[in-house]
Amino acid sequence: MTYPRMLRIKQRFEGPSVEDIPATVESQLASLQLGKKIKPGETVAITAGSRGIANIAVIIKATVDHVKSLEAVPFIVPAMGSHGGGTPEGQRGIVEGYGITEDYTGAEIRSSMETVIVDKTPQGIPVHFDKHAYDADHVLVCGRVKPHTGFVGEIESGLLKMMLIGLGKHAGAKIYHRAILDYSFGEIITAVADSVLDKCGIVAGLAIVENAYDQTALLAAVAPENFVSREKELLKQAKQWMPRLPFDKVGLLIIDEIGKDISGSGMDTNVIGRKYSDHCATDKDDVSVKRIFVRGLTYETHGNACGLGLAEFTNSRTVQSVDQNITTINSLTGGHPSAAMIPVHYDSDREVLDAALPTTGLADAPDARVIHISTTLHVGEVLVSEAYLAEIENRDDLEIIDGPSEMQFDADGNLAAVAEQPVGV
Repeated sequence: MTYPRMLRIKQRFEGPSVEDIPATVESQLASLQLGKKIKPGETVAITAGSRGIANIAVIIKATVDHVKSLEAVPFIVPAMGSHGGGTPEGQRGIVEGYGITEDYTGAEIRSSMETVIVDKTPQGIPVHFDKHAYDADHVLVCGRVKPHTGFVGEIESGLLKMMLIGLGKHAGAKIYHRAILDYSFGEIITAVADSVLDKCGIVAGLAIVENAYDQTALLAAVAPENFVSREKELLKQAKQWMPRLPFDKVGLLIIDEIGKDISGSGMDTNVIGRKYSDHCATDKDDVSVKRIFVRGLTYETHGNACGLGLAEFTNSRTVQSVDQNITTINSLTGGHPSAAMIPVHYDSDREVLDAALPTTGLADAPDARVIHISTTLHVGEVLVSEAYLAEIENRDDLEIIDGPSEMQFDADGNLAAVAEQPVGV
């Protein structure tokens, strides 16, 4: 088969970023005057999630340092629902993999899957809360605010979800995801958050918003009574700054890697579409992608291939790298069993392309609309097929860096990753 020739392009996004992260964390937390609530010697649990948040180790360390400045005793709690195989060791390993270690942060990591049932919601749902966090004098919730990959509302993924799913651990995440099948996401997240804010010693939140270049764009300390209103504001900002594909009509999207560190769904459905249906765009999606080819999993996802089932195609080496137990636990807990399904796969990328390209429409393979990205978090530089050339020339937010060039394969017939593609070939 003759494949389309590819151009490397750069996208220009609005990209504010925080220059001095420790100083910004300190000034934000200082603005809440936490010393009026946190007394010397009291314990403060600080949450650390499973997402690949930019500068997260630096942010957590700066939070620890602020708590220490109040002469309190901070410790870190992995807050990630069922991730890490639903085990204390797995969850501790994830945060340490992000550089959040006891040596670096100067705070103990207390990892457990044990929860305390602190309340029942008006819907009769038990409210689970991490036991170590519940036993602390105070809890400081740290998390990224961004559009959720499966739910839509004024509040999606952020501080409230961290209290709901993250600190609910496996037991809480499982029951909440089941409840969301009967009630709206907004109803459940609000009901659980009300209970947690009332009964679990939440002293503050530290919200993180990233830009389209996977950089820290904004850090905001939030008082507990302002969690709901502030998170609504931050979600609007996060949507403005989020990454996107350069074109909204795609025949074949090639993704080098997916993983839980990239998105809860492995690949961000806000970027690829498919937020409302696994294998097609709906009229609610901004992007329409006909076929997806996933080439691999990130190292940081540790075999968790949740989201692979959203793709139509993959390769055998990706299938072999899947930890089926971890993937299944996470997908079933999230009420999304199809996310763990295995796509059509072949030994080499060439074979995948040969099978996938004819399924994208009437266009011959050289004329297919193909986009090749590293991950859905990293779309500042991408490869696009020559079919987009006329559109690129009419856009002032896109710059051609190189090409058009033939697709680059190794001796085994596998594509070079976007980050490995040499310029000028």
